[in-house]
Amino acid sequence: MDSPATSKLEPPAIAAVPSPSAVLELLKPVTWFPPMWAFMCGAVSAGVPFGPRWLLAVAGVILAGPIVCATSQAVNDWFDRHVDAINEPHRPIPSGRIPGRWGLWIAMAGSVLSLAVAAALGPWVLVGTTAGVVLAWAYSMPPVRLKRSGIWGPGAVGLSYEGLTWFTGAAVMAGALPRWETIVIATLYALGAHGIMTLNDFKAIEGDRATGVNSLPVTLGSQKAAVVACVVMLVPQVPVIGLLLAWGAPVAAGVVTLLVGAQVLAMRHMLSDPRKLAPWYNGTGVLAYVLGMLASAIAIANLPPSLLFLWGTS
Repeated sequence: MDSPATSKLEPPAIAAVPSPSAVLELLKPVTWFPPMWAFMCGAVSAGVPFGPRWLLAVAGVILAGPIVCATSQAVNDWFDRHVDAINEPHRPIPSGRIPGRWGLWIAMAGSVLSLAVAAALGPWVLVGTTAGVVLAWAYSMPPVRLKRSGIWGPGAVGLSYEGLTWFTGAAVMAGALPRWETIVIATLYALGAHGIMTLNDFKAIEGDRATGVNSLPVTLGSQKAAVVACVVMLVPQVPVIGLLLAWGAPVAAGVVTLLVGAQVLAMRHMLSDPRKLAPWYNGTGVLAYVLGMLASAIAIANLPPSLLFLWGTS
């Protein structure tokens, strides 16, 4: 029989099944907002009244955030468990609160659920969601593991969070392939989101360097990576403004221009100490970025009908 002294040295028992609170923490609800916002921008850009299709819109928002994005977080945490043991040892998997292979099982179940819900919402929704799920696994899973690259990793996340969710939002509301204007604007904002994701990498520099993840902050250093991130965010918004003007939406173009100016002011402050102020920028400059997305979506909704909008109507 163990002595009392020996018993005190034993580690606490780990549950065989994760608690609901640990699963919720694994799925990171705080990360769900960006794709949900992009989905709503897509839904708005379709120019279709929400009234008759409000249930589909709600289902789509849930698909974008609590299902697809949550699944991507589970996938990432499973394949990042060794990195998180350095950067964030309190996370559910490295801390043992998600025991065994539960993290992997949750990621696989979420992937299946994502595709099932998307299929129920329409073929173009399934196309966009399938691409998003594939990118989620490619981002984290060896041997592809796009996140090891400071170019491909942020690009994959930006495309998933901003571009594909915008596309699916428009597809849900239109019941068709979204109009070409929507696809172009969504693509431009997805490209700019590469910079946002680069700033997000600042929080994991030590762990990334130790585990061979070549994020831009690791390969270029904090200052240069921040400058690159700012340029990448700003450049795609220039053609957005030009396209809005060309499409006869000067008010929206003016709003986006003002919001770009606000981003530039925030960037100037952030660049004074990028490593310290990158999280601050994510709460200020990024807000101006996503408001520009909404202004662009409203403008697209008020454009004359596009022939491409009619393709695949169900």
